[in-house]
Amino acid sequence: MIDSHTHLHLCGPDQAATVAEATAAGVGKLLTVGTNLESSRDALGAVDRFPGVVHAAVGIHPNEAGGVDDGALAELAELAADPRCAAVGETGLDHYRQGAPAADQERVFLAHIAIARAVAKPLVIHTRAAEAETLAILDTHAAGLKVILHCFSMPDRVGECLAHPDWWISFAGNVTYPANAALRDAALAVPAERLLVETDAPYLSPVPHRGTPNTPARVLDTAAAIAEHRRVPITALTAGVEAAAAAVLGW
Repeated sequence: MIDSHTHLHLCGPDQAATVAEATAAGVGKLLTVGTNLESSRDALGAVDRFPGVVHAAVGIHPNEAGGVDDGALAELAELAADPRCAAVGETGLDHYRQGAPAADQERVFLAHIAIARAVAKPLVIHTRAAEAETLAILDTHAAGLKVILHCFSMPDRVGECLAHPDWWISFAGNVTYPANAALRDAALAVPAERLLVETDAPYLSPVPHRGTPNTPARVLDTAAAIAEHRRVPITALTAGVEAAAAAVLGW
């Protein structure tokens, strides 16, 4: 099994223990995702510390986009060009927390798209309370790029997203929450070759761990819930997710 989106730098000080727990649970690969320049550098370092298991995405989260200048974006482009980098992001728009002004979020989002195009690597998307705006920017500016819709949360738009053949859809632990039947139904609609599963650790712990800090090891709980809803064996679900991740991330 793989974890298509986690944040090792936020999972506690002992990254080695976090990775060891994940591998013991059967997680063979995980993508640790930077949210600013410091954590992006750490993500690249984790590739060296945990060879063959940890892969890295570098990016500036939309809630970290306030005041990001051209120098920071130039450094991000350098990090993205590093051979240890598998993807660019997470980036996008977040109008729920509004941790940064909307104009800064959009400017940094567009810069990530340009960087991903320059380095020919997939783009990892965060969107919250900004679905229409996020999809409009992707439609206009990201044609031809591979896109991962991380922590998918717009089930009413799943058909619109699947109309893009180079978009992959990743489900996190919130798909297991009782109130999220529409999200589980969206997981039914995604073809196996474009379906990813993630933890977004330390956030969104799946049932039965909800309310406690998440870890990459718990991606198996989310995968099991999706497999049950899709009425397929867990082994088939995990094999499909592994193949889908390899196709988009090239690992």
